[in-house]
Amino acid sequence: MKKQLAITSIIFVLALSIFLIQCAVNPVTGKKELMLYSEADEIAMGREVDQGIRQTYGLYDDPQLTAYVASIGRKLIPYSHRPQLEYHFAILDTAVENAFAAPGGYIYITRGLLSMMNNEAELSAVLAHELGHVNARHSMRSMSRSLLFGIGLAIAGELSEDVRKYTPLAAIAGQLLFLKFSRSDEYQADSLGVDYSRKAMYNPHAMITFFDSIKRLKDMKGGGGLPNFLSTHPLTQSRIDRVNGLLASNDSKLAIRRNPYLERVNGIIYGNNPRQGYAVGNAFYHPDMRFVFAIPQGWQIQNTPERVTMAPSDGNAVVLFSAEKSGKPLDQYSREIISKLSNPQSLQDNFRSINSYQAHEIIFKTPDENNMLKGKLTCIRKGDMIFSFLGLANAEQYKNYKGSIETSVTSFKKLDDRSHINRKPLKIKLQKITSPQTFKTFLENSRIPNTLWDQIGLINMIGLTDKLTPGNYIKIIE
Repeated sequence: MKKQLAITSIIFVLALSIFLIQCAVNPVTGKKELMLYSEADEIAMGREVDQGIRQTYGLYDDPQLTAYVASIGRKLIPYSHRPQLEYHFAILDTAVENAFAAPGGYIYITRGLLSMMNNEAELSAVLAHELGHVNARHSMRSMSRSLLFGIGLAIAGELSEDVRKYTPLAAIAGQLLFLKFSRSDEYQADSLGVDYSRKAMYNPHAMITFFDSIKRLKDMKGGGGLPNFLSTHPLTQSRIDRVNGLLASNDSKLAIRRNPYLERVNGIIYGNNPRQGYAVGNAFYHPDMRFVFAIPQGWQIQNTPERVTMAPSDGNAVVLFSAEKSGKPLDQYSREIISKLSNPQSLQDNFRSINSYQAHEIIFKTPDENNMLKGKLTCIRKGDMIFSFLGLANAEQYKNYKGSIETSVTSFKKLDDRSHINRKPLKIKLQKITSPQTFKTFLENSRIPNTLWDQIGLINMIGLTDKLTPGNYIKIIE
């Protein structure tokens, strides 16, 4: 008992000492709070995170649209609590509907979310919300708390085997503990978003209309897939009620700017861009790089600019596919990749031919925490590119997935089918309403396939029986 009390006392004293030494004034609340990171640390961290985000998702190649989004963000900065920061605004080239902020003033919005919006005020509300997270230093405060909690656990682990035994559960409990701060942070970011937007002369009621469109998106698409705005910014009725309580009657006099916004997103790519690779059935096609390979039966696939990830539903194996321009000899290239793993043990190392392409293959083992993994790396040269398949599974289960991994590797070949090579992305186009009519009548008269009606209704936030106003734009998909 005395030993446990001593451990508890040491942790408490350490935590109290750090808290007293490392306090900072929150720029938004003006109150002191635990902060183990300086603003310089935050900016440096944001710079590193930004590089990773750009590599993983890629930036949308539309300088004019990017400049437009940044211009809306810059209108908000003077009214923020940290106007001295150097802010960066970027559009990520993904169909996932999301926006988020990295430490130090990095704000991201996806082209998928831009497709969902219908006016400049909604864009302002989302950017202002993310600026709120940055200004209140939410991510840095959360990291400070997590770091302090981890320090306490580390010391306790050194002093007591009993405490070390329960450290994983304690860490999970700590994450759950900090969840309430995240929920509170969302409320605060909403409040700041309303304030910043209003001061920039945008109608903050747009935050509610944006929430409505995101809720409709969930009803239409359901769960699953990459995280979207709703999953990373949990939307509750309490949150909606709080925002409604912040709105004022004279907000209606402030700017909405529907048509100017729609004119800016005219031509934006909608949905997944097949030029970046796409899956159909059990095959993955890449029109620009001219290759195709098989997806193992029943496996799920996720495609990002950094890599293609394939995994069975049980999650007990994975195949990572990547591409890189390189003139290195294949065996040198593959051995360099293996050398970056944890204590790799090479079991087999040889050249082979795959559909007339030279390839180099290494079968290996590598430890992973308490398990031993077995894997196969196959590097294939095609022109000035090297394409790599890295298959991994628990060593004892590897034989169960060996055939599926081999299927993808041996199916890699040149893409010759013009129907896949010439596949183009869908884009959002505008049509101006010239006469009073219902949305359904408009769709019928425009001869738009009814398979697209739900999606077009979603991105316009309109129902089939709603009446359209002459002079307004409607977004269509073609």
